[in-house]
Amino acid sequence: MSKRKKRIFIGIFILFAALIAVGGYTIYQNCFQIKPTVSDGVTGVVSPDWDPGETTPDNTQSSGTQIPGYTTAEMHAGDTSLHLSIGNPKSNECGFFATLKLEDGTVLYKSDLLEPGFGLTDIPLSQTLEKGEYTALVYYECVTLDNEHKPLNSAESEFTLVVN
Repeated sequence: MSKRKKRIFIGIFILFAALIAVGGYTIYQNCFQIKPTVSDGVTGVVSPDWDPGETTPDNTQSSGTQIPGYTTAEMHAGDTSLHLSIGNPKSNECGFFATLKLEDGTVLYKSDLLEPGFGLTDIPLSQTLEKGEYTALVYYECVTLDNEHKPLNSAESEFTLVVN
């Protein structure tokens, strides 16, 4: 075999080995790593035994999807988390992506997929808030539970956020 053919063979072999390594790493990251919920650099622990606490069923869709509802929530100025129960009731047959935001559109938290029965009670915030009273809402995007997460419907649960 000539030197040129040998170099081409070695180059192809190295490229093939690199592709296998990248593919293996990607599969490992997507299939075997447990990922925390991330919201603009802050993380929250999604619990598989989520308890809706004092939420009230709100905006029940014709499909029977239960959406947690809220009236008020309180926190202290400068806090980096909010004690609020955001999750997906066990009785639902769809997944949720939940976004906590203020009336002006400021996103405070955005979740990964919440399967039925999964949720958080301490929501990590992407920013702190000054003292005052805010109109806030949790936007629930309902999706299929398959790998495609096709959009189904959505709902909003508005509440008053009091920052002391």
